[in-house]
Amino acid sequence: MDALAEAVIAGAPPGELERAVVPYEYTAAHLRKDQVDVFGGAADRDVRESLHVGPVPMPELAPDEVLIATMASSVNHHTVASATFTPRPTFDFLAQLGEQGGFEQRHDQPFHAIGSDAAGVVVRVGSAVRRWKVGDHVVVAGAWVDSQEPATHADGMIGGEQRIWGAETNYGGLGHYSVARADQVLPKAPHLTWEEAASSTLCATTAYRMLVGEHGARVKQGDIVLIWGAAGGIGSFAVQLVRNAGGIAVGVVSGADKARRLAGLGCDLVIDRTELGLDDPGLSTADRGRRLGRLIRNAFGEDPHIAFDATGEKTFGISVYVVRRGGAVVTCGSDSGSWHNFDNRYLWMNLKRVIGSHAANYQEAWECNRLLTLGRLSPVLSRTYPLAEVGEAARLVQNNEHIGKVGVLCLAPREGLGVADPVLRERIGERKLTPFRAGAPTG
Repeated sequence: MDALAEAVIAGAPPGELERAVVPYEYTAAHLRKDQVDVFGGAADRDVRESLHVGPVPMPELAPDEVLIATMASSVNHHTVASATFTPRPTFDFLAQLGEQGGFEQRHDQPFHAIGSDAAGVVVRVGSAVRRWKVGDHVVVAGAWVDSQEPATHADGMIGGEQRIWGAETNYGGLGHYSVARADQVLPKAPHLTWEEAASSTLCATTAYRMLVGEHGARVKQGDIVLIWGAAGGIGSFAVQLVRNAGGIAVGVVSGADKARRLAGLGCDLVIDRTELGLDDPGLSTADRGRRLGRLIRNAFGEDPHIAFDATGEKTFGISVYVVRRGGAVVTCGSDSGSWHNFDNRYLWMNLKRVIGSHAANYQEAWECNRLLTLGRLSPVLSRTYPLAEVGEAARLVQNNEHIGKVGVLCLAPREGLGVADPVLRERIGERKLTPFRAGAPTG
């Protein structure tokens, strides 16, 4: 380990961090451009074959960027998509970015250091950075935007150059260091551990935009919200946001264990899709919708106001069917496939809406991070792995064998470090802060 990383781990003051030399290379989870065809026609693209952990060159810092010593990160579905090179190799995105010239050329490399979450310590700031300094404890929001693009100033997610950090850019969070733009950086919630903070940002902010932000479904008191994949990373934050808003959370999961743990998170109604037969190939979409709608009406006397759907192909048609007249389906991502089929009669004749959503702009990320800092949102970390075993962590997510979030320790030598406000942590309580950890194995 290099001297700068050792100083960070030892809790050295900013002056000492500034005097330590930035290494010319660092350890990161990365993909290799010469392996984009490694899977051939294999049905199972095992991410353990494509993910490597080893040295990559340290990039030069642009004026508007910060260099972060990454204490912890997490696995997202972006990680899995990148490592399977689907729907297209991420090296295509890096090449397009590199064509812009200037500092963007750094991204077009024969390697891709991935990862879309990070919590750590700022160790260098670019000459144009004003609001962050060496020694700050931070997390990174996942949206990477061009601040000189006019549309970005209306909504960062509308800009044509908007990208997901660490998936469509290089030097992401799954490594000993990461490079982020200053307008991605947020203060780390002081009562959280490194791994808890690192596992929360991308999924929590994505759910916030979908449900709470002005560009989403705008959940309000009393709204019944159907949440697909409610025990996953985005879904489990959606449950909390609905509850915070005074809404009624209806979570759909696959399996009894996930259902049990989701009930402990405060979900008002938990539905095990396997018990309800929603995956029965003999049922039409309308039949599945009728089964699900009947169960929700029996519980609450009404159809859902909102369907929160990050699952995609397998669920979207049911979502359109089951929401009430004038209701909304808000969608982000398509974990089960991106070709969404639905009967348009149920949409147009009942004045329903489909809202497309993607990540979160900086203001939305800041507001969501405030909720985490206040303890109004809790991390949903279920287990962690060391960086050396990131392939195993990603494989767990690839096979949907996890609940909540899977964390990765980067520079942090063990779990439980990084808490700067133990008083607030004690007041909130370990049970609330670790809803998915109880009885969960750790890597």
